Amino acid sequence: HKLSVMVSYVTLNTSSIHHVEQARFIAQLVTLGAQLVGKAFTQALREEFRAASATKKAAEQSGRDGANSVKASAYTGMSLEEAKQILNVRELNDLDAVAKNYEHLFKSNDKSVGGSFYLQSKIVRAKERIELELDKKISSDQIKPPETQSETKQN
Repeated sequence: HKLSVMVSYVTLNTSSIHHVEQARFIAQLVTLGAQLVGKAFTQALREEFRAASATKKAAEQSGRDGANSVKASAYTGMSLEEAKQILNVRELNDLDAVAKNYEHLFKSNDKSVGGSFYLQSKIVRAKERIELELDKKISSDQIKPPETQSETKQN
């Protein structure tokens, strides 16, 4: 009887040691995983801060126009380059292409023809972003207003 009690004690003791080792191993895995995720998050955050800092520096270097461009991008939620890509225009001076592409894309993405409201809203924001840039250029006399351009062509 004493022998069977000792065997069961040794078995229980050995079993509990394995459980402790398994628990320790799992705890180490969880700790290591948390450290890796924390390091990755920290690195991503640092990169985001660097990118934001670089954007801010670029805007400051380009002066007042850069600051206005950043404000316009923040207002519409997109950069001028993205707006030009969406409306498939290369030059802002080509007002006919902007209007033509806007109308075509807006109609093509109407929900009644199976289009997407999301895409329509992106198209509208792209047009607004380009219009803000044109208004800024017209007010600073970098380009002539549309009426002046058509008068120039007639002469």
